[in-house]
Amino acid sequence: MRKTFPLAVEGKNRDRVIDALKHEVRKYIKRERARPLAAGVDFLDFDCRVGADAASAQPVHAGDLTKAIDQAAQDGAASCYVEILAKPGHRKARVATGDAGAVADSIALPAGQARS
Repeated sequence: MRKTFPLAVEGKNRDRVIDALKHEVRKYIKRERARPLAAGVDFLDFDCRVGADAASAQPVHAGDLTKAIDQAAQDGAASCYVEILAKPGHRKARVATGDAGAVADSIALPAGQARS
């Protein structure tokens, strides 16, 4: 989705226009996540950009889209450009750092109890 949304619509409350924009963005992401995944893909990841226009749009994490839209509205922009591109995501195995004993040593025990 690459779309420029007007934030100042004559006859409409600016706050309701911003709420409608956020609703459309959430609805789009929900619809994209509901699509069947391709073989070998664990989840859908999103490349997102938000700004006053396409040239000034900054990369944003998908979870921070609404905050970025609010920020664009607070800056007084007449319109808001939103770009959301779905891409395949692959989960990576967590790398164990240090040994488990180091974590157990950092946990405090009540007075009078010893580790076994």
